[in-house]
Amino acid sequence: MIKFSALFMLFTFLGCDSSSPSTDNGPVVTPPVTVPPVVKLTDDELLDVVQKQTFAYFWDYAESNSGMARERYIPQDPSFDQNIVTTGGSGFGLMAIVSGMSRGYISKAQGADRLNKIANFLNTAERFHGAWPHWINGTTGRVIPFGTKDNGGDLVETSFLVAGMITVREYFKNGTTEEKAVAQKFDALWKGVDWQWYTNNQNKLFWHWSPNYNWEMNFPLEGYNECLITYVMAAASPTHAIAPAAYHEGWARSGGIVSAKTKYNLPLILKHNGAEEFGGPLFWAHYSYLGLDPNQLTDKYANYWDLNSNHTKINYLYAVANPKSFKGYGANYWGLTASYSRNGDGSIGYDAHMPSNDKGVISPTAAISSIVYTPLESKAFIRNLYENYKTETWGVAGFYDAHSQHYQWTAQRYLAIDQGPEMVMLENYRTGLLWQLFMNAPEVKQGLINLGFHSGKYGF
Repeated sequence: MIKFSALFMLFTFLGCDSSSPSTDNGPVVTPPVTVPPVVKLTDDELLDVVQKQTFAYFWDYAESNSGMARERYIPQDPSFDQNIVTTGGSGFGLMAIVSGMSRGYISKAQGADRLNKIANFLNTAERFHGAWPHWINGTTGRVIPFGTKDNGGDLVETSFLVAGMITVREYFKNGTTEEKAVAQKFDALWKGVDWQWYTNNQNKLFWHWSPNYNWEMNFPLEGYNECLITYVMAAASPTHAIAPAAYHEGWARSGGIVSAKTKYNLPLILKHNGAEEFGGPLFWAHYSYLGLDPNQLTDKYANYWDLNSNHTKINYLYAVANPKSFKGYGANYWGLTASYSRNGDGSIGYDAHMPSNDKGVISPTAAISSIVYTPLESKAFIRNLYENYKTETWGVAGFYDAHSQHYQWTAQRYLAIDQGPEMVMLENYRTGLLWQLFMNAPEVKQGLINLGFHSGKYGF
């Protein structure tokens, strides 16, 4: 072996000797480099990439003990607020898990196991006359105050949660023994909410009740915002239903909710609280309608498809008009809603963006979750961000929460209440699954009928 190595070294040395004869074959010809063409994703492939990546928020980055959705997730600081879970965002997450199972992102067995974990946690978590608080400690199940006097039941967040519960129940009710057991747990949980209590003996619902401060928050649900689903759930309850008068006199303000105003030649239809000229932030067209299907849905105040479609188009046309001349605003870059925001000093804050409160910050959830109303405009936005701004805007759980071309700024963070509507509305756009499950629940149909709604799509 030693001899072989020595011979090898000798031949190597001789081969490198500059005095050895060489053959000149002319200049070296480098073959041309062939660059493969960039293959763009089809629309359906693109939507699936976004939907699947967004699902990770509720699956891979859920709170570990409860299985619930964390209020927020910051990839650069994963432990930040890691045990604060959000009631409403978890309701969106329940629908997201149903979507994930239906698409094969996870198996039904995996989904059932996680949903059973969530149901068991919620059964032992603090409740206030049946309603859960806005925030819950995912380790202990105890309330985390959202504000000094907001340390009790949050009826609006609870309504988002129970809409998800009903969706899960409908998906699992005819399944395996394990799936049926999960369905029954969620059925019992939602029936425990005392909607009647939250009227405070008046013909309206109130957002909060505290064991320490009673009704001092004094936030009645009146006039148009994101809370329509709260009245629908309260009317649908088989155990603690409110009277229709609460909806008509409270929410609809005895007809005062109706608007005659238009913007960009589009009727607003209802008066958006505090935003009557352009309409409010776009989450008002999303949160209540993740399960509640606005297609052919009417009552004596509105056609709810026209209401949400016009709201979305006004928001879009505002970005196209771009009256404040923010860089990037236009047909492929639009969408104003509540999200993380850029403070004046460049730091990260939070704001309810809308045309009347425009800070030059786009929230991806605004355009993406609006895909059911504006499919072409929403897909153009998604493609623009994914193909041209992916480095800045794309992360482990889909698109980051907020972005500004004007300030070259991104909030590289996620919120459950923003990722959830993206996942759910993408599914509703592609298959209508979550709408179908929720709207075909018998209590939901009866509740809507009790309030005077009609649906051409679902036959009532």
